[in-house]
Amino acid sequence: MINYRTIAIVPSAGLGIRFGLDTNKPFQILGGKPLVVWALETLESVDEIQEIIPVLRKEDVDIGIEVFRSHNISKAKRVAAGGKERQDSVYNGLKLIEDKTCIILIHDGVRPFIEKSLIEKSIRDMAESLKDKKDCDGVIPGVPVKDTIKEAEGGIIKRTIKRDSLWAIQTPQVFPYIKISTAYERSVKEGYYSTDDAALIERYGGKIKVIMGSYRNIKITTSDDLIFAEYLISRGRT
Repeated sequence: MINYRTIAIVPSAGLGIRFGLDTNKPFQILGGKPLVVWALETLESVDEIQEIIPVLRKEDVDIGIEVFRSHNISKAKRVAAGGKERQDSVYNGLKLIEDKTCIILIHDGVRPFIEKSLIEKSIRDMAESLKDKKDCDGVIPGVPVKDTIKEAEGGIIKRTIKRDSLWAIQTPQVFPYIKISTAYERSVKEGYYSTDDAALIERYGGKIKVIMGSYRNIKITTSDDLIFAEYLISRGRT
């Protein structure tokens, strides 16, 4: 049994400029429902999660509340306003949390095919680390890199990087509140930005555990990604 309250923050404040459409990315329709709802429904089904805090652009908050209500996302009792960058948005969500002893789960609202079992394992591993006082400041999923990775500068290859130890990192990422909030506060003061939450803890010497994610846990960034996601749904492979 997990004795730590778990709160999920779901950054979903992207404009979706690369979509070339008028509707902001979290509300693009995928498989008959808004993109962000896919992740929220899975998070809603996880017993260990007591609250979900979606983060939306200010102009999307009202429509978001209606969308969440119509899809029975009962754990989303409040919405945080998005910031200029993803990091600002997550920080706005963190500032709403009063329980300083909880576990924080951060999941991109544009990763629709997150598996319930992966969410549960991430939370369980973090809770066990806290219980056993292990030297672990976060749990994140990833998948081993399949492609050959090269470093280039000015269009010229500088070196080929061995991929044996390389992982493509995903969300959800899970942390003790005190660790992630402290890392965010320090980063804000220093003006340091990263698109990865765990990187902020790593920056200040924290230790992060990586677990096996899923190659289906794709992030919808472009219209091509949306087309591929629709294909996966049509083939029943989500």
